Order: sequence, then structure tokens, then C-alpha cells
Amino acid sequence: MEIGNGCISKKRKLVEEGSLDELNEDLLERVLSWLPTSTLFRLGSVCKRWKSMADSQSFKLACSRIPSRDPWFYMVDADLNRSIVFDSAKSSWKRLNHPSLLLRDHNRDSIPVAASGGLVCFRNMSGGYIVCNPVTGSCRELPPVDPGQSLLAIAMNAYSNYHGSYKLVLVSGDLPKLSFKVYNSITDCWEEEIMLRRNADDCTKSNDNDEDAVYFLSTAGNVVVTNMQRSPSKQYSSVFTLKDGEEIVYFLTSSGRVIACNLTRKCFSEYPRLLPVFSEYSIDVVECKGEMLVVVLSEFFESASLRVWRYDPKTKTWNQIAAMPPAMSHEFYDKKLDINCVGAGDQVFICLSSAELCSYVLYDFVTNRWVELPECSVNGESLEFMSALSFEPRIEASV
Repeated sequence: MEIGNGCISKKRKLVEEGSLDELNEDLLERVLSWLPTSTLFRLGSVCKRWKSMADSQSFKLACSRIPSRDPWFYMVDADLNRSIVFDSAKSSWKRLNHPSLLLRDHNRDSIPVAASGGLVCFRNMSGGYIVCNPVTGSCRELPPVDPGQSLLAIAMNAYSNYHGSYKLVLVSGDLPKLSFKVYNSITDCWEEEIMLRRNADDCTKSNDNDEDAVYFLSTAGNVVVTNMQRSPSKQYSSVFTLKDGEEIVYFLTSSGRVIACNLTRKCFSEYPRLLPVFSEYSIDVVECKGEMLVVVLSEFFESASLRVWRYDPKTKTWNQIAAMPPAMSHEFYDKKLDINCVGAGDQVFICLSSAELCSYVLYDFVTNRWVELPECSVNGESLEFMSALSFEPRIEASV
């Protein structure tokens, strides 16, 4: 027993006296690749060896093998020519260097419209698209595309961060005549436009006049319009899911109805309306763990409620899966708030904004916790954001 204890003690001593410098290059890269992204940028200041390693392609390949990273939320405010993110791992705000390509005259004031993996897609005022890695600042302008019919939704899906493999999907048209067009980064071109047919099993067909604006009086005596007026950054907001090999894009119509476009089967479906058309509410769709969810802020009996819903395709009904505690949501009553949400794994980031109030809430499905985030201040200036996009901070993500 004494000999065994001595061996263990000696082995422990050798480990304690060892250092990372004694590891070979491959093992060192694999160890350091697990560091948070914000820490990776400081590797070059440690020593020459680490600086050389941090700039190497083999280290980026090691980073690409990390299954997932805690999301950063790319914030959108009135000043579109700066990059502010919320780091969910450290619960802090960060200011990134705005990509130089986005500061050129024809790209200034470009709006972030979609994100996937470690990439964010921007749309400039002339309808051009730029894909960017916000962490490294690398950018790529996509080939011009004919806007065609009225644009309804923009979705993005990154298949491989390291190899820069992704798709950008544009859904256009007017119900029930919808079509989609796909940009493929592998071929660097836009594919032919494809028409979408209505799903034969769709039993929730809306009337032709369902998308027309309707005005009514609220309980407070205010005039309310059923046609949603979304912020520019969320005008084409949608979510992309991949389930059982089928690619589906979900988006909201102007009246708040959820549309599901199955790109694989080339068909679309309309989901039942969650709340009556003559109701005061704000709604948004998010993607969490590969499924589409809906977040709704509504008012009833002089109180406000913020709830998350999941659609059950078997029963064709909406089921509530989460609700903000009334003590938190009550302050939102009668504030005429607009909600803009984004999902990331087990979390939902919610921006609530109006002329009277601006608040940011992070909900975690695992812990069932609703956390109000601290105010963002940059150089003493308090910033207010309209919406956010979720991306994984990956230094290896290529455009």
C-alpha cells in the first residue's frame, strides 16, 4: 500500500510540474481550442509559439471540431454602422470592429437579416447581400440577384463553418403563389427559382382577404391595425429547421399567421392562427434545438403575458410550453411593445421595445429562468436595440 501511494504521489507531482509548453503542437491546439472565443484573441500575446499557432489553419481546424459554442447575440440599433454583441457565456456586452466592407458607400447602413453558425448575412439598400463573420471581420459579397416578386422571408443555414458551406434562401410572392430561390456558397451562384405548391394536407387555408389590414378599437379605446408593422431588421425574419432530412423555412405573414415552406418537398402550409385577429399582441417565430416555436406578448384583463408556444402537427393545435412570471410581465402592460426574438439552443433572446420602454430578456428552457439583461452602455452612451440575431462566435467560420 505504501508503494502504491508513493507511485500515485510521484505521478501527481509530475503532472503538477508539467506545463502546456511541453505538449506537442497537435495536442496543444486541441486543448486551447476549447477556450471561449473572447479568450482566443489573447493567445497571441502569451508567447511567439502561441501566436504562430493561433494564426495557423490547423488551429482553426481544431476549433471547428468543437461541437458548439455559447451564442453571441448581434444587436441591431438605429446606428447600423457599428457592431455590438451580447456574450451569453460571460453575460456582458462587447463592441466588435465593424467589417470594413460594410463601411463602403454602397454598403453603408446595411441591415443584418439572417444568421447561421458563425456567419451573419447583411442586406444593403439596393438589395445586395453580404455574408460576414462578425468575429474576424471577413466578408463576401454575393452575386446580384433579381428580386423578382415581393420578398417575404430571408433564411440562412450554415452546413460547415470551416469550409464556408452555407445556403441563403429567399421566399417571395403573395399567398397562395409562393416561390423560393437559393444561393449556394459551394457553387457561388443563385439557383433557379422554384414554385411552392400548397400542401394537400393543409386544412387551415386562409381567405384571400386575411392579409388585408383591418382596423378596430382596443379595450383602451385606441385604434389598432391587424397588419403588423415590423422593424426593418425583422421585416424578412424567418427561421430555418432541418428535420428528418427536410429543410423548412418558417415566417410570419403581415397578419401574424405562421407559414411553413418545405423546401425539400416544394410545398407550403399555413398554421392555425394562435390568437383571434381582433386581439392586441406582438408575435415572433424562433428556432430552438431544431424546432420552430412562437413567442407572443399579449394583453388581457389589464395585464400582459409573455408566453412561448409549440405547434403539434398531429392535433393541429398550439400548446404553451413556457410563460414569464406575471410579476415580470405585468410591467409591459399598456406599453405598446413590439417583441423581436431569436432562439439559440436552449435559450430565447427577447427584445421588447417601444417609445416608453426598452428591455432585453433571456429565457433558458433547461432552468426555466427568465433573466432581464443589464443596460448596454458604450463610452458612456446608453444604447437601445430593436432586435438581435444569434450566431456562434467562431474564428474558423469562413465566408
